[in-house]
Amino acid sequence: MMTRKTKTTIGLIFLNIFFIILCFLTLVPILYAVSVSLNENNSLLSSNFSFIPKNFTLQNYAAVFVEKPIMLWLKNSLILATSTLVIALGTGIPAAYVFSRKSFVGRKLILRTLILLYAFPSLLSMTALYKLLSPMGLINTKVGLIIVYTGTEAVFALWNMKGYFDTIPHEIEEAAMIDGATPLQIVIRVVLPLAKPTIAVTAMMVLIYVWNEYIFAINFMTGSDTYTLAAGLYSLQATEMNGSWPIFAAASIVVSIPILIVFFALQRNMTTGLTSGGVKG
Repeated sequence: MMTRKTKTTIGLIFLNIFFIILCFLTLVPILYAVSVSLNENNSLLSSNFSFIPKNFTLQNYAAVFVEKPIMLWLKNSLILATSTLVIALGTGIPAAYVFSRKSFVGRKLILRTLILLYAFPSLLSMTALYKLLSPMGLINTKVGLIIVYTGTEAVFALWNMKGYFDTIPHEIEEAAMIDGATPLQIVIRVVLPLAKPTIAVTAMMVLIYVWNEYIFAINFMTGSDTYTLAAGLYSLQATEMNGSWPIFAAASIVVSIPILIVFFALQRNMTTGLTSGGVKG
């Protein structure tokens, strides 16, 4: 008769096998794109297709940087992502702390209004945003797109950070105050270090949103020199329907690399818990 420990071990083995298979299935589209990007033949679907390219070549990746303005699109995306990230976190984090720690008239009404606005489909607000930005000359400009992105992501940062600040015990701040710390020092030296994991997750979510967003980008940015990476890929797909799918696949892989680098750089902070931070503090 199997012991409880043996049953637990067998259960964990099957669970690990299940997740390995699940991870492989989720990687199939990525592996497919990599295979197409390394294939010299211009084929997307064929009966003799294999994940290992029969006509291996790196020419498609070279064509991405030589024939397509990928570096210009990368520059535009970096400017938009960095600006949106700084403004959204710079306004969302202080606002989240205030809403978490302070009580004032209209607090609940403001929070409910913000969540209602955030839940409103952005696609339905496109016409209104266009009419608001057009008289100010902000259409086809990075500033206009940053305003649109920040308006959405600042609310997300506020709500995401507020939920985390609510879980931080008030006793930690009270202890710091007894030790002579000022309110500003409490926030900078106590609260923010504890909130580092959530700040990392929030920053990552904001970055992914801006990096992948293309609906506003293709409608508010009309020139190819102002395209973001997502908008550029969309236009590339539209023009490559009868062209080179391997080049499009290569461009898709190249666009994904910066996000992967940022994710692995933030992975340690994203997996750090509140309890360990409190103990170390």
